[in-house]
Amino acid sequence: MPRKKLIAANWKMYKTPEQATAFFRDFLPLVAGHSRDEIAVCPPFVDIAAAVTAAKGSNVGIGAQDMFWEKEGAFTGQISTAMLRAAGCTHVIIGHSERRQFFGETDDTVNKKLKAALAAGLTPIVCVGELLQEREAGLTEDVLRRQTVNAFRGIGAVESAPITVAYEPVWAIGTGRTATPQMAAEAHRLIRAEAAKAFGEPAAQALRILYGGSVKPDNATALMSELEIDGALVGGASLDPKSFTSIVKWGM
Repeated sequence: MPRKKLIAANWKMYKTPEQATAFFRDFLPLVAGHSRDEIAVCPPFVDIAAAVTAAKGSNVGIGAQDMFWEKEGAFTGQISTAMLRAAGCTHVIIGHSERRQFFGETDDTVNKKLKAALAAGLTPIVCVGELLQEREAGLTEDVLRRQTVNAFRGIGAVESAPITVAYEPVWAIGTGRTATPQMAAEAHRLIRAEAAKAFGEPAAQALRILYGGSVKPDNATALMSELEIDGALVGGASLDPKSFTSIVKWGM
């Protein structure tokens, strides 16, 4: 059975609640009735309420860009899965390279967050990917193997069903450089092989693996046409309703 693609927007640190509402006002009519792909938008925490309200009754899910693994407690600045669910979130990004690079995210914290997201019934989008110096040193496979093995640790085949992985070569994020569709497909095959070891072949074949890293309207169709690429995690190009729509409607 073919895997349904997920096209997810990661707004990073952009847009106020008012700007989020304006985005959905323009975006939703453009994608109304689009059922080929699953669509999700992950705005900053302060925009989630506005986004959920604006997207209500539509075909667009709302996700968060991060979360904490504890249910509650003295964790200043953190947000729990229960808070995200109560706010109306259906998806959550875990382990984005910027969280790893600037905010101390590790393979171990990614694993804790992934388990907590699954327990809460959220669809986790787990990010993995190599730095430029790692790719140039021929370490791409080692890095992807380490990140996926650690992320999946202690998770069973049945539990793994909602997991989505996003392969994001860090050297391609926001740089305008994109991995070729072939490079991306190669990385996706490696990730799927690790998933097969962790969860078994049937679960690995059902696992969606997205590509992220300078996805734009002009390269979306070439990327999405690859059999191994099950959707996209889109950064900068998702901030404009028309630009994001043309990625959602790749190949149409």
